[in-house]
Amino acid sequence: MLTFAGSLRVFVALDPCDMRKGFEGLHSLVTERLQETATSGALFVFTNRRRNRLKILFWDRTGLWVCTKRLEAGTFSWPAPDAAGSAKLSLTPEALALLTDGVDLRDAKLRPWYQRE
Repeated sequence: MLTFAGSLRVFVALDPCDMRKGFEGLHSLVTERLQETATSGALFVFTNRRRNRLKILFWDRTGLWVCTKRLEAGTFSWPAPDAAGSAKLSLTPEALALLTDGVDLRDAKLRPWYQRE
């Protein structure tokens, strides 16, 4: 289980990407598709078409990290792109932890005391 600080920003790419991409490929997706700066300190989360793998790109002020998770069975419950055509979704660190632990975020609700200001 990964834990994340409450002030951490998390962006999920809604469209699948090629999981063969490494540091440079994911960096270009962040810049071009998500319209964000990869060195901002935020986490950028990507998945494949089958939704059984994910990669996280993270800048820690000294270099880029790429973390990968492959599910042995099942799939991640990934948010669907909205009608407006947005390429990304902002999540709280708690929601990312739920997503990576297999919780379906469409049916799960965070209680009001989980909200951060």
